[in-house]
Amino acid sequence: MSSKSYDVVISGGGPVGLATAIALGQRGVRCLVIERYEQPSPIPRGQNLTQRTLEHFHFWGIEKALRAARTVPAEYGMGGLTAYGTLLGDYHYDWMRRELVRPFYFTDNERLPQYATEAVLRRRASELETVDTLFGWSVEDIAEDAGGVDVTLRARTGGETLHVRGAYVVGADGSRSFVRERAGITSTLRDHDKVMVLLVLRSPELHTLLARYPGKSFFCVLDPALQGYWKFLGRVDLGTTFFFHAPVPAGSTRETLDCQALLESAIGAPFKAEIAHFGLWDLRIAIADTYGRGRVFIAGDAAHSHPPYGGYGINTGFEDAVNLAWKLDAVLKGWGGPNLLDSYSRERLPVFASTAQDFIEKSIEVDRAFLAAHAPDQDRTAFERAWAERASGATGEVHAFEPHYEGSSIVFGPPNGASSARGAHDHTARAGHHLSPVTLSDGRNMFEVLDGRFTLLALDAESNQVAAFEAAAKRLGVPLRVIRDNAGGDRQRLQAQLILVRPDQYVAWSGDTGDADAILRRCVGG
Repeated sequence: MSSKSYDVVISGGGPVGLATAIALGQRGVRCLVIERYEQPSPIPRGQNLTQRTLEHFHFWGIEKALRAARTVPAEYGMGGLTAYGTLLGDYHYDWMRRELVRPFYFTDNERLPQYATEAVLRRRASELETVDTLFGWSVEDIAEDAGGVDVTLRARTGGETLHVRGAYVVGADGSRSFVRERAGITSTLRDHDKVMVLLVLRSPELHTLLARYPGKSFFCVLDPALQGYWKFLGRVDLGTTFFFHAPVPAGSTRETLDCQALLESAIGAPFKAEIAHFGLWDLRIAIADTYGRGRVFIAGDAAHSHPPYGGYGINTGFEDAVNLAWKLDAVLKGWGGPNLLDSYSRERLPVFASTAQDFIEKSIEVDRAFLAAHAPDQDRTAFERAWAERASGATGEVHAFEPHYEGSSIVFGPPNGASSARGAHDHTARAGHHLSPVTLSDGRNMFEVLDGRFTLLALDAESNQVAAFEAAAKRLGVPLRVIRDNAGGDRQRLQAQLILVRPDQYVAWSGDTGDADAILRRCVGG
């Protein structure tokens, strides 16, 4: 293996690294995944998988396997609630009701601990002849030249070294990414000056206390003393195991922090608990200033990290993997244009920047302002009125969180469009936005037909327009599948006769007529 060459070498075999390898490997791209740990970390994190993420698992052929690995019954979905003061207090409302946006996606959401997700991804990667894996190894050095990247690896035990070469390198090696640092990619940090504790606890008594909230898996407690920062509790399984996050004093240790008292202050009742894990982390947001330099790219936490508010992290990382994979494949196979790989950073970076500012940090600011203005022991009537207003609007952000690439150079978005996480769910086929699933006249869902190529959906379109796209795709070497249908049924809500869909299920262009050659050239980075 010491002299082996790959199309793509991936540092980091967590969910994002494995996802990148699977998305590439299914396209016939030769990959090597290097992961320093033999087994996934047993710490439960990254549990909330959205409908969009489950679309990826569908295309990777492992949606059923993922759902079978869940540790909490399906009826305990991604729903949660926010409580005031303590979890068992008088005031609470539901939140994160992702089912409200279900019609805009092909699949249902799912929840399970990250280590269970990783196990499914590891099995899928092992089935692909195009993917090699090295667990128990780490990247020690990378050296780029005009033709590729030399990568030096070292075994964690024994100190053996290997040298491999990749046409490209992807760093999916976490928030302290060696690949990012070695590539000279800087990051912008926004530190909230908060130390957070992560506890994993076992407590059948807590499960009994939470019986008053059937079907709920996640619980956020707004404590006025914390000025908008959360105490956050979630189920790992049904009946015994939970995780818990909360701000703690700087300098806290396992010995100095009264974990039991902290837990009971959040719940609002005494209960017995066994602490299975204690960890500390800094509440900060970090965003790389670019997601790629030369032949080196970063994804997942290596590109962006943030506090575990709202379930954005792992889902954002999977979207990085899918966006980057089809573009690397296109360039490796010769039909990707000179601007295609640059579009990875230009699309994904503003989406995460918006996620951090418009959703994560905004939620802290909104909660801080509410707590400063309202308290039931000062004016109960005003508090209850304001609390009811919060409850009635608690689902609004679900609809507003709609990542899109309107500002991308490789889609035909609106004039002065800007890529962002803030959008609006709409079934109309809009350039830069996720394709809304529709039923074809033969009864299949459109997402059952998409196969990783560019797809032209032609709905009562002029035959000469369709032929022009087919001819342009042949000239440019772009893999294109054409789906002809009528504009009846729910297909009419797409509001276009021609819809060009990218390999990542985003709309690149839509209209009734257009210059097929110019459209395709732009959409592949020409």
